[in-house]
Amino acid sequence: MTGGPGGAYGGATRAATVVIADDQALVRGGFRLILKAAGIDVVAEAADGEQAVAAVLQHQPDVVLMDIRMPKVDGIEATRRIVSAAPPPADPAGEAPSHPSNADAQPRIIILTTFDLDEYVYQALTAGASGFLLKDVTPEHLVAAIQLVRTGDALLDPSITRRLVERFAPVPRAAQPLRVLPAPPASPGAALPGPAGPAGRDLSVLTPRELEVLGLVARGMSTAEIAGSLFLSEATVKTHVARILTKLGLRDRVQAVVLAYECGLVSPGT
Repeated sequence: MTGGPGGAYGGATRAATVVIADDQALVRGGFRLILKAAGIDVVAEAADGEQAVAAVLQHQPDVVLMDIRMPKVDGIEATRRIVSAAPPPADPAGEAPSHPSNADAQPRIIILTTFDLDEYVYQALTAGASGFLLKDVTPEHLVAAIQLVRTGDALLDPSITRRLVERFAPVPRAAQPLRVLPAPPASPGAALPGPAGPAGRDLSVLTPRELEVLGLVARGMSTAEIAGSLFLSEATVKTHVARILTKLGLRDRVQAVVLAYECGLVSPGT
């Protein structure tokens, strides 16, 4: 588990707050009982994506547990709307924030799914989710996941996330291997490459060292592993990652992994 001592959303003594969005009442009830027993406050429940967005805007929770397949508005579109309503992850000048995550006012979204290698999961990650959990997750893993993303970290199993990206990410054009243009306006049901940042998606804004770090992040390496590989301190690696996310207008490491594949910085099998 990583993150600052107080988390990204307040002091260490404040309980995490969660909104649960799932169209099955039994699933919501089961998760609520698990979280309550762990001292986590479920501030609202939602039976569809429309209700989920309204609940998030009203309660401003730390974390949202979001089912993908729900009536009216699905979890992908709900994720998109919540991310769009949150403050941008970087300041207009494109400078790195003083805090590594700058996520203080942004709810973190965990996708709930029954099948990990699912195109809808990939779309939810590119829309701004911080990771995903299978619905048969153990109570201990569920609680740990919420505490992890609450600090601003991404929740991802490197092997599964990499397989998702390799299967569903579009193949970049050889003529522009290091550039992804800003996303067009959203249309209902369309997948987005993530929230547009002040610097767009031009990897030329990164230093050679930041490009190197991004490539290792995309290969699923942890902060400690990257530090060992590049002979850097973990604090320095975290600073590089924070600057990468800020310069590219990304929320967390999940979107960094997706972007690295989509722009051709790394490729399947490397």
